[in-house]
Amino acid sequence: MTQGRRAARRTALFLLYQWDVTGQPLTSLYEGDVDAFAQETAEAVAREAGRLDERISATAQGWTADRLGAVERNVLRIAIHELEGGSVPAEVAINEAVSLAKRYASDDAGRLVNGILGRIQREKAA
Repeated sequence: MTQGRRAARRTALFLLYQWDVTGQPLTSLYEGDVDAFAQETAEAVAREAGRLDERISATAQGWTADRLGAVERNVLRIAIHELEGGSVPAEVAINEAVSLAKRYASDDAGRLVNGILGRIQREKAA
């Protein structure tokens, strides 16, 4: 099954959220056909979660990744993975992350995600 990247990113978020909250192996959470982009993204982010969390904590100015909610943490993990990999334009990665945070958490979460990703993007550009 192939779906658009926006829907696949949302699927990856759901998988990572369940993995993060339940501690179950990521592969045990796949039900039915999972889009290849969603599966690859979720697996890459899960493998790199510790390093991505360090990046979040180093950039979040007083927040650590483990203090964030599971939605925000996994939205940030996906976006940082995309920013580092260059698989999508930076604006797309950031806008999609903010949109997911607002949709599944709150407007405040969207602002937090936007601030952290903006700092990461500015550091990358410097």
